[in-house]
Amino acid sequence: MTRPQTGLFALVFSGVAVLTACGANEGASGLEKQELVLGGTVPYTEMLEWAVKPELEELGYEVSIVEFSDYVHPNLSLDDGSIDANLFQHEVYLNAFTEDRDMDLSLVIPVPTAPIGLYSDRFESLDDIEEGITVGVANDPTNLSRGLTVLRDAGLIEISEDADPIRSSPEDVTSNPLNLQFKEIEAGQLPRSLESLDLAAVNGNFALSAGMDLDDALIVDNMPPEIQNQIVVRTEDTDEPFVEDIKKAIESDHFRQVIEEDFEGFNYPGWMKE
Repeated sequence: MTRPQTGLFALVFSGVAVLTACGANEGASGLEKQELVLGGTVPYTEMLEWAVKPELEELGYEVSIVEFSDYVHPNLSLDDGSIDANLFQHEVYLNAFTEDRDMDLSLVIPVPTAPIGLYSDRFESLDDIEEGITVGVANDPTNLSRGLTVLRDAGLIEISEDADPIRSSPEDVTSNPLNLQFKEIEAGQLPRSLESLDLAAVNGNFALSAGMDLDDALIVDNMPPEIQNQIVVRTEDTDEPFVEDIKKAIESDHFRQVIEEDFEGFNYPGWMKE
């Protein structure tokens, strides 16, 4: 990503905070809701700021972007009405989170998503990988499964056909000819752990946050729809005009142009490939 930082990062959620998310006055677009507060995590806050906010402002909305530093508060803030929509999560995470917290949130539209990739400070290609090396993988079920899938697609391991494709673990590995040693680490710590690991399957958002280049990955995952990040809103708001306008902003030519210029290496959702 090449655009300069703005004042976006002055708004950071570290705990409990309250934002006024609704405007009662009628906006320039003729909509009853004039003010929108959108939340996300890096790099999706930039995506909202650069690619979505300008389109919504053209429609007459006043738009604020809130950056979160974790994967819990974006949904808590959406559920309590502090924000109107968020962008940081995929369907698998949303389903698990809302079931556990008894929330009623809904998906709106998928966006380009940073892939998980295999990174190494030791090896320049997959052909260089040696026997018995230590491979870092995420310790949460969804990203662990994605990391193992990348290793499988790289031809380094085989996974049981009976394994859940989005919840597989090292126990599901049926062939490991190089005797790779798996070390499960919190996903956000994997970039830093590359100093002591031979290879690591790193989430794209954490790679970008750590200043890594997505193009440096030896291979990236083929992302199924259920792990493509999406705009999420409260279910009660799904038929509101502002939700449709957010979707229109994401489907706009401006959005596509920003993605092509500033989010190279991201996996496109199906609707953008049509």
